[in-house]
Amino acid sequence: MLRGSKVGLRARHEDDIPILRVELYNDVVNASRAEGWPWRPIPPGSKDPRLVVDDKQEGIVRFSVVELEGDTLVGSATLWGIDSHNRCAHIGLGLLPSSRGKGYGTDVVAVLCHYGFVVRGLQRLQIETLSDNAAMLRAAERNGFVREGVLRSSAWVLGEFLDEVLLGLLAQDWKP
Repeated sequence: MLRGSKVGLRARHEDDIPILRVELYNDVVNASRAEGWPWRPIPPGSKDPRLVVDDKQEGIVRFSVVELEGDTLVGSATLWGIDSHNRCAHIGLGLLPSSRGKGYGTDVVAVLCHYGFVVRGLQRLQIETLSDNAAMLRAAERNGFVREGVLRSSAWVLGEFLDEVLLGLLAQDWKP
């Protein structure tokens, strides 16, 4: 397990899947804001790749996020779009509704930075988030990410176009 100050990132357990399905992916508003495609229901027992981890799939690493005290599941974290040649990747995370507002997001981003820069030897990490996602913007900026641009009207979310903010962090600028 990778450990932060509040959370740990560990392999996905079978017991995590029903919780993530109900609390993250079956929440139409949350899933529509987090995904880059239209929401669709996930049938019980499906092998949806957002939930069931394929450890042979290159370019993506999925974690379950747990509280260090008690090992309680609080969300999901992903390093995706891993490009070994250019040594870069993207960060994504989703916290269960009951776990938001507790500083876990900032800690998850910190642990993903450690994984990306130290464990994987990457040079650049990137985050794209909706411009009104204040929690993710705070978590990224607290970890040293710099706003690099705005992708105007780039996300179709529940009937309207929204702006996305692009943030980046280079290994030499990261302060663990």
